[in-house]
Amino acid sequence: MSELVDAAIARKALKGSQFEMTYGGVTSFMRRNYTKDLTNVDVAVSGVPFDLAVTYRSGARLGPRAIRAASVQLAELTTFPWGFNPFDELAVIDYGDCFLDPHNPLTTPHAIQAHIRNLLDHNVFPLTFGGDHYITYPILKAMAEKYGKGLSVIHFDAHCDTWRDDDEDSLNHGTMFYKAIKNGVVDPKHSAQIGIRTWNQDFMGMNVLDAPFVHEHGVKTVIERVKQIVGDRPTYITFDIDCLDPAFAPGTGTPVSGGLSSAQGLAILRGLTGLNLIGADVVEVAPAYDHAEITAIAAAHVACDMICLLAHDKKIKK
Repeated sequence: MSELVDAAIARKALKGSQFEMTYGGVTSFMRRNYTKDLTNVDVAVSGVPFDLAVTYRSGARLGPRAIRAASVQLAELTTFPWGFNPFDELAVIDYGDCFLDPHNPLTTPHAIQAHIRNLLDHNVFPLTFGGDHYITYPILKAMAEKYGKGLSVIHFDAHCDTWRDDDEDSLNHGTMFYKAIKNGVVDPKHSAQIGIRTWNQDFMGMNVLDAPFVHEHGVKTVIERVKQIVGDRPTYITFDIDCLDPAFAPGTGTPVSGGLSSAQGLAILRGLTGLNLIGADVVEVAPAYDHAEITAIAAAHVACDMICLLAHDKKIKK
């Protein structure tokens, strides 16, 4: 029965799933093959274990490991509410983590950008686990190299991350969207921020659907508004786990009360079908502050649904 253990390193095919002990085995994301071979790969999951850009509590460097560990339960059942196995449609691998030199932090942006660039050069969809939210900036810069500047972004967060910062080399997880918009990487008119509940004097022209808006108007309205905003433009989804209220995601570095429930966050994400998605990330999981893996489990569900969005749209196109 050894073939029922450690599918991440023993499975020969890229597609499909198999039974495995939920409580044992190699914990790649959802038991996908651990490999550096990008041949015929549709989606590569990878981690960026970086948290030197935080403004409060550190610890998100351990987020990728926690999300992977929390995903094992999702790998044993058909995905809900989708009702299909996304790995029958998509060849998804766990590419491991981007190597970073913690003793030379200013090399980090270049390392992340090169890491994502390599995946894009192989026409692979990058699904990235942070790490703090700064990592999204070099990812978007790599995206802009392939798809052109003026990308659309769907940004789930408690914070707008557009606080002014004119030092291009500074590492700050609260200013990277200011830089991305200022440098033309992101088009704010065709981008949306969901769940915001911190104030900034300048939201840089982003379409803000803040947490009170979500609570008042509901999931369906948010989905409709976001689809109108981004249209069919190349779109990147970034999900900061602190978009969820601390009751649903305590394991994060800068928690803010009044946020979305996990049910609201997942419902909005699951409604974003039919978009021109080019990449996605889940960031700011800090397991040292978590309880009973609440935050990591939520993040694993978010990542799973991101894959299911791609698989759903591929099925529709058949």
